[in-house]
This record gives sequence, structure tokens and C-alpha cells, in this order.
Amino acid sequence: MDQLPLFDSPEWSRVVGVFDLETTGVDVTRDRIVTAHVGVLDAAGIVRRARDWLADPGVAIPEAAAQIHGITTAHAREHGRPAAEVVAEVTASLRELFDAGIPVVAYNAPYDFSLLKSECLRHGVAPILAPAPVIDPLVVDKAYDRWRRGKRTLSVVAQHYAVQLEDAHEASADAIAAGRVALALADRFAPWLPPTVQELHTRQIAWARAQAASLTEYFISIGRIDPDDTVDGSWPIR
Repeated sequence: MDQLPLFDSPEWSRVVGVFDLETTGVDVTRDRIVTAHVGVLDAAGIVRRARDWLADPGVAIPEAAAQIHGITTAHAREHGRPAAEVVAEVTASLRELFDAGIPVVAYNAPYDFSLLKSECLRHGVAPILAPAPVIDPLVVDKAYDRWRRGKRTLSVVAQHYAVQLEDAHEASADAIAAGRVALALADRFAPWLPPTVQELHTRQIAWARAQAASLTEYFISIGRIDPDDTVDGSWPIR
């Protein structure tokens, strides 16, 4: 029997940035950053650079949010740094990666980048209005394994690709796991992935739009949203 041809993983997978936020809620225009992580992984998924932040968001952290990420209002006020400083430093770290041409992995990227943009505008920091190149494992996984049943949360998808995720909803753990999922996707789907990260970024814009349209149809069919409503498919930022 002939052996199947071997395909090298794409060049972008040699080094990737990773980014994740934990916040006071899910509203990207209103809610605030509590913790953040920006790091760099090599092709083996080993952490080469990492930085974490804890902010005092300047507002009370709802109990429901604290139960998810473990940071209470009292803890953030005592140990967190001023939100404006954190927002400026996270933005600068991401801008440095983009300027170096390093793709940044963010799971469900529009959430993190949109919330960061809102925080920048709130605190007088110049925002990253068009982050690129970005790799969103959620979008890529749906594109290449569309019909797989089950949830697509980071913890479920990480398990599917045999990526260990401990301390879910902790910014560094989630960011690193997302980066390793992106590397697993690069290996699994190497024959079909675009040859450059710039083309992959562009394709994800279209994939995210199509996925949102499909989700809109499903939500309308089950009565979750009105027929005139739509799921926002903007990517990687809203």
C-alpha cells in the first residue's frame, strides 16, 4: 500500500502569540478587563514569552463573573493595577507582536479584541482597530470540521485535539491552550490550510461571516431570536 504524502505544517506555526482576557462580563462595550495574558509559543507549544496582568477594573466584579475566573472585587482592588496602565501595556504587547509579523491566537477573537478596543477608548489609549494577523481556533475548527457534534467551547475543543487545559477561565491557561489548539489544527489540516498566515486571516473573515449566517438561521428556527435579528459575524473585531 502506498504511503500517504506527508505535509509540513504552515510556516506561521513556528511561532505564535497568544492572547486572552478575563473580564467583568460578556458585553464588549460595557464590561472591563480583570486579568489578561499575552505570550509567545514555539512550534512545539512551549511557552517562550509570557506576561500576565491583574487590573482593578474600577467597577464591582459581579459575583457570577468572579465565580468563573476566581477574582473578586476585593482582591482586584487590593492587588490589581490601575486599569488604564493595564490596558495600555496589553495593547502595546499585542502591537509589538503584530508589528513583528507574529500571528496572535485568540479563541473567539472578536470578544477579546473588541472588549480591549472599548477599554482603550475608555482610558484614552490608542486602540488596535484592525488586528492582524489573527488566528481564531474556534473559526478554523468550525471551517475544517463543520459537522462534528457537540459544543465548541475552548475546554471541549482542547480535549478533542488532545490539548491539556487546566484552570479553565484563567487567562494564561486559556491563552496557552488556545495557542496549542491552533498548532494542533495546523498539524491536522496542513494539506488544506492556506500557505500564508495573511491568506488564513482573510479566509477567517469569510468563514466567520458564513458561520454567523448559519447560526442566525438556526437561532431563528428554534425561536431564540426574531426573524429580523442577526448574529454579528464581524471578525476579528466588532
